[in-house]
Amino acid sequence: MCSKGPGMTKRMRYRVWKWQSVCWYHFFLLWSTIDGQARYTIPEEMKQGSVVGNLAKDLGLGISQIFERKLRVASEAGKQYFSVNAGKGELLVNERIDREALCGQSVSCVLSLQVVIEKPLQLYRVEVEIQDINDNYPSFPSKDVTLEIAESTAAGAYFPLESAQDLDVGVNSVRSYSLSKDDVFSLRTKNVSGGRKVPELVLSKSLDREKKAQHKLQLTALDGGNPVRSGTSQITINVLDNNDNFPVFEKNVYKVSMGENSVYGTPVVKPIAKDIDDGANGEVEYSFGSHTPDTVLSLFNIDSLTGEIFLKGKLDFETNTNYVIDISAKDKGTPRMEGHCTIQLEVLDVNDNAPEIVLTSQPNSVPEDAPSGTVIALISAKDLDSGDNGKVTLKIPRGSTFSLKPSFSNNYALVTNGVLDRESVSEHSVEITATDSGSPPLSSKKTVPVTIIDVNDNPPVFTQPYYNVYLKENGVPGSILYSVSASDLDLGENAKLSYSILDSKVQGVSVSSYVYINSDNGSIYSMHSFDYEKLKVFQIQVQAKDQGSPSLSSNATVHVFILDQNDNAPIVIYPSSAALGSLSHQRMPRSAKAGHLITKVTAVDADSGHNAWISYKLAEATDASLFTVNLYTGEVRTKRAVSEQDDSSQRLLIEIKDDGEPVQSATVTVSVLLEDGLHEPILDLRQKTAEPSKKNGRITLYLILSLASVSVLSLMTFLILAVKCIRNSRSSGSCCMRRSDCDDYKNPNRNLQIQLNTDGPIKYVEVLGGDMLSQSQSFRSCMSPMSEYSDFTFVKPSSTTDFKEMISVLDASLPDSTWTFESQQVRMNKMCNVKQIFFHCVRSSFVA
Repeated sequence: MCSKGPGMTKRMRYRVWKWQSVCWYHFFLLWSTIDGQARYTIPEEMKQGSVVGNLAKDLGLGISQIFERKLRVASEAGKQYFSVNAGKGELLVNERIDREALCGQSVSCVLSLQVVIEKPLQLYRVEVEIQDINDNYPSFPSKDVTLEIAESTAAGAYFPLESAQDLDVGVNSVRSYSLSKDDVFSLRTKNVSGGRKVPELVLSKSLDREKKAQHKLQLTALDGGNPVRSGTSQITINVLDNNDNFPVFEKNVYKVSMGENSVYGTPVVKPIAKDIDDGANGEVEYSFGSHTPDTVLSLFNIDSLTGEIFLKGKLDFETNTNYVIDISAKDKGTPRMEGHCTIQLEVLDVNDNAPEIVLTSQPNSVPEDAPSGTVIALISAKDLDSGDNGKVTLKIPRGSTFSLKPSFSNNYALVTNGVLDRESVSEHSVEITATDSGSPPLSSKKTVPVTIIDVNDNPPVFTQPYYNVYLKENGVPGSILYSVSASDLDLGENAKLSYSILDSKVQGVSVSSYVYINSDNGSIYSMHSFDYEKLKVFQIQVQAKDQGSPSLSSNATVHVFILDQNDNAPIVIYPSSAALGSLSHQRMPRSAKAGHLITKVTAVDADSGHNAWISYKLAEATDASLFTVNLYTGEVRTKRAVSEQDDSSQRLLIEIKDDGEPVQSATVTVSVLLEDGLHEPILDLRQKTAEPSKKNGRITLYLILSLASVSVLSLMTFLILAVKCIRNSRSSGSCCMRRSDCDDYKNPNRNLQIQLNTDGPIKYVEVLGGDMLSQSQSFRSCMSPMSEYSDFTFVKPSSTTDFKEMISVLDASLPDSTWTFESQQVRMNKMCNVKQIFFHCVRSSFVA
């Protein structure tokens, strides 16, 4: 058990103190906030700057830690009596220490210091015992005292004298009294409670007023210091005529106790003194002794007739726990005889002081990722009451993210007790309640503010995970495409964001060659103009990164859709001569009827959607009444039968326009030659075959065999193509053929790939044909929002894309219900084109 009892020798006290230190050491190991204890003993009145001890060495701290960890010393006495030499780690006297002013008459005087260091927050307890030095002289309340004693007083009577006071304690306090030599009087010392010595004047033999009416004595008080200090008081004794008896109290010492909460007028005690004389010689008056201090006179009052003592002031246990009151009783005889008694009053403590909460160290800001048990502040509690009234317990509300960890003698550490989140609560107000154990208990509260420091625990968050951006082609380089935005719940640098584009490939080229981003605000800009015919859609990976350590980031995807503009004019691909820029020559018999197909003009437009809708119109003609051009197919036919009056050479100017804004157009000139004798060679042949000729019969036979062979071959080709188209139409919903010579047709069953944009409403469809090693074909499907049918435009390679891989784009305005590849118009176009291929093959055979 770590305790120290009274009556021990210095060596025993040292051993007990050493044992206490060991006990404290093992106790401190239980708490991270209390890491050591040191104790020093110094005399009072040391000069400022005097060394008390090497604090850093005794606490196991390095010199560098004094600076780095901001070591500071706090005294529980309130005044800063000590400081630390940061260069040597020594504890120095910072201010003159007067033990008597600091501890009064207490035998033990110990200053408790709290040494606080930060990073992490730790507390060390240091005790400095202040030893008394003999720096005060004994002194009497009165330098001159006069006594009146009747000459009839019997030998052996004693008279209490004033005690000398010495502010020093222990051996340096008053140890003895001496009296100057006298034949009649002597001195004896009486020990009273508290170890105080009271001098008493003793009458050694009877007085004789006729021989000596006055006696002068000197009373000397001596302390036990080295050197010895003393104080004196002059006593004058006047010898009076006879008054035989003096008042005598029932008790020499009256012991009473009162609570410190006693109210004004409360009776304390009623001492009774009796005088056996008669008349005035037996009447007694009560009063306080002549050497009663002012503190007693201010608190108590005495009834001179009854001797009863009343309370007239406020008792305070914390100021004074007991009082010694000297009461005098005098009769009214001549000379007046006097008797004395002592009142020993003990003040009882009541719970009249609420506990006080003291912040030993100011609360530290704590990072939100601090582990549970992190020390935030050091707190102590004190109560001026004693016993159970002075026992204090600190508590904080249940469910708090903080808790109190007790250490020693009403010292606590405020520590974290859970997960902190600055984004939820950036500053906590911890309410601490201190309650004593009195009855009724008293309490007080103190609020400790705790600021939470932000750490980078939240990544940036974009307003949405992906963005769709629609950009018109042919835009100005450097124009803004879109601005992405992200936010971060953290604070300061942890919330400062920078934007960047992650590297990726677009058509084999780094995306950074297409766009760049403003790192501060997330605005994305184009590096150059985009061409829809080359690039229709691409995506950008944007990253937002904060400036925390370590930094956190998040990504978002930006889908960029290039919108087509009408920047391509239609291109004629048939007749082939017109496609090359020359005049197209066609022949037509004069016997042609209305609706006779002369030729078909075919054009393509590299744009898409409405911009690729092509219409044909007869702009000029030698005879406009003879010819008509189909608005959609470009077929040139006769309106009526050819008459004899029609010119044999007709010139047609056909205008081809798209449906874009502004309209783009092209023209083709067709020259039609009307021939009268287009069938005459056949009639002459028939006439010649009627003539018997062996040579002509042989030629006719060859011609018939060639025509039959070509017909059979054409029929087989037609059947094969029909089967392939039906099979493809069932599997993909469309029948697409390349219009070329029959001999050049290869691998008709191409693997069609349909790529749909499924982000939101349908924007486009790509129909890609062919394997990786073959020449792929693409077809564009343009559907009018006003029609339920789809119009397929069959295209050939253009100069920009070579049309080896064509893209079919569906108008973005179509709802899903109109999505169809098979329609009446499509099927008609398929049959028409197949027929045209067939007749083209037959005609080629005839030409051959």
